[in-house]
Amino acid sequence: MAFRCPKSTTEVSEKLVDFVANPGIGIGIVEPNQVCHKTNREGIAISDIVPSTKRGYRKGDSLKGASKFYSKKGIKASGSGLNQSSYPAEVVYDCRRSITDLPPAIISEILNCLDPKDLGIVSCVSTILHRLASEHHAWKEFYAERWELPAVPAALELDVADEKSWKELFVEREFRSKTFLGRYNMDVLYGHTEAVRTVFLLASAKLIFTSGYDSVVRMWDMEEGLSIASSRPLGCTIRAVAADRRLLVAGGTDGFIHCWRAVEGLPHLFDLKGSQDQNTEVRLWGHEGPVTSLALDLTRIYSGSWDTTVRVWDRHSMKCIEVLRHSDWVYGLVPHDTTVASISGSDVYIWDTNSGSLLTIILGAHVGNTYALARSHTGDFLFTGGEDGSIHMYEIIDDGCEAKAWQVAAWIPHTGPVYSLAFEFPWLVSASSDGKLALIDVRKLLRTSRHALGRRSSKVKYFDGGAIEPPQRMLHGFKSNLFAVDIGADRIVCGGEEGVVRIWDFSQALEIEHRARALRGMRLENRMRRRKLQTELSSSKGGRSDQCSVAAKKSSVNCIWPNKRGLSGKLKA
Repeated sequence: MAFRCPKSTTEVSEKLVDFVANPGIGIGIVEPNQVCHKTNREGIAISDIVPSTKRGYRKGDSLKGASKFYSKKGIKASGSGLNQSSYPAEVVYDCRRSITDLPPAIISEILNCLDPKDLGIVSCVSTILHRLASEHHAWKEFYAERWELPAVPAALELDVADEKSWKELFVEREFRSKTFLGRYNMDVLYGHTEAVRTVFLLASAKLIFTSGYDSVVRMWDMEEGLSIASSRPLGCTIRAVAADRRLLVAGGTDGFIHCWRAVEGLPHLFDLKGSQDQNTEVRLWGHEGPVTSLALDLTRIYSGSWDTTVRVWDRHSMKCIEVLRHSDWVYGLVPHDTTVASISGSDVYIWDTNSGSLLTIILGAHVGNTYALARSHTGDFLFTGGEDGSIHMYEIIDDGCEAKAWQVAAWIPHTGPVYSLAFEFPWLVSASSDGKLALIDVRKLLRTSRHALGRRSSKVKYFDGGAIEPPQRMLHGFKSNLFAVDIGADRIVCGGEEGVVRIWDFSQALEIEHRARALRGMRLENRMRRRKLQTELSSSKGGRSDQCSVAAKKSSVNCIWPNKRGLSGKLKA
């Protein structure tokens, strides 16, 4: 969600941004002692403002110096040594101004062109800029760009108004994202009798949904790691699960989609056993092969199948409204806004769901089949994992006529096929048949300057699709064939052939970092106290120390130390 503006406005914004760093330069604000030796400044002739200094001048037009300098509403002229008496009566001498003297709309325009880091620096300049920068609407946009706004906006707005601002929420979430490189606790959840094929983490409700070969959908508490409920056997392998706070869907190999509607007043949202109300469960039929992938948005359900189709369903009527046909089995899909990305065989497709037309296709994304797909919340980046064990990152650029995909980077962290990918800014997590998880930080590949970002411009620093980037962390020590992975908040959930669900809890790293910050603050405070005491002691003994320093300087000047060679010669003599 980048800021867009016309070219002329962008140039003005860039000048205003420069003015933040160098107040008084470039906006016609003139320092009292500023000197310019040019005869013309910004198209204004000096002769039109200052009386001529050649022969024939009038008696009252005397000037001290060659050419002088006037400051009236930004009008500049060259000269030096001009005193107050040489100004005409109508000219008012201009004083130094700061950015806070600008209208609030212009200040907001300047701050809107900064990235989070620069906006935080500006907030430390003064109390006025701290208030303006901390309350700026850009923090909400920063949050939405990286992590997407939660699905319950009313509750979120209430929390923001009563407790934290968008800046505080952004800083806290950014700090929390760095804990994936710290310590963790791992919990193992037992309950499934066969391999786990799919996991889904609903962080907003603190719930985890899993299923697999035993045809049972299980719901777990994310924080406690306890089983909450489980469905009755659905009759076939469940390869896909998706959920939000209103609907839970599961796709089976028999070609159906089983849906549970949320029950109002139920603490854990869904009644998986269906004991309270039979109207909460719906089963959709339409696919002629196993359902391998599912996704939800506010109005639609998306399903992909080995029957080479992606079907789009209306959530209100529960009817299929669009069928997107592929050339091979569909392994995964990710919707965003009015588009949906899907993987079929070794290719990647991007569709327009309104018209059903194909926007672009990436042929041969991997050697062999492409099994895994993930997408950023803004829809600008795609991540694919394949049978060759590699992971590719693509940027989607919409030029108005068609969408284009460019490969940005590649990783080869695994020795086996990559079966699952999950992305939450800035971390990309992959699960492979080699029994390893790879954590990849994509921040260094992206641009951070907001005024340089537009919907039709690239958001990466460079394009080098052949470059192989190393992952930032690998999690080892598990059996082979990890089939599914998901990430949310400070947890990673994974399931595989073992038939257990593993949770990596990084909240301990967050607590450790909080304690470390508190200790650093205490050390800094103690250091400042010691320095203050030292300065007070030195000031109380100032006279004596000055006498000692003067004596030391005199002795260093008058004393001549003998040369080592000369001393040895004297000893020999």
